[in-house]
Order: sequence, then C-alpha cells, then structure tokens
Amino acid sequence: MSINNINNANKPQLDAAKLAQQQTQAQTSGGANTSSAAQNAAPIKQDSVSLTQSAQQLANVQKKGGEAPVNQEKVDRLKKAINDGEYRVNPEVLANKIAVLESQILGVKA
Repeated sequence: MSINNINNANKPQLDAAKLAQQQTQAQTSGGANTSSAAQNAAPIKQDSVSLTQSAQQLANVQKKGGEAPVNQEKVDRLKKAINDGEYRVNPEVLANKIAVLESQILGVKA
C-alpha cells in the first residue's frame, strides 16, 4: 500500500467490483483464453491513502508532543491537588491563556 500526499497529483481509483470481475474472468476462462484475458484486463493497481495537509500537520504535532519532556513531579502534585479538592481554576487567567493560544494557532497578534 502506498501513501500519497493529497496535494500531489490525484490518481484515479480502480473500482473494486470491476477489479473482482476481471479477476474472476481471468480465473474461469482457463487455458489459452487466460493469457488473452490477462492481456486485455486493466493492470491491477495498488490501494493508496492520501493525507490532507491538515492531517500531516496533526501527525507532526502528535509526534512532537510524544517527544516532549514531562515534569512528572508537577503532574503528581496537580493530581494530588485535584483529588484532594484543593485545585482551583482562575477563569480570567484561563481565558487569557486560551486567547493567547488561539492567536498563536491562527497567527494573529493578541
């Protein structure tokens, strides 16, 4: 199976039913007819998968996220605070951080 970028040239897909019919005809014709049927049949094409640019970017982000270091001590402290009911969220700080993140993603200055 090949993987192609959707931004590259689009390749026509071979209909699965037509391919199955051609293969059945080639198998059932037998003898000398088999070679002529094989010559007349369209070449068998491989399946392919095309990824959009957005999917490629998402894959890159996931790869980089998996490589990022984790501060396990901080994670453990936050888990404990949440479990103990001591963790509090400041909605204004959270809203500001979301706005900054959106501006970074969209490329707009906040």
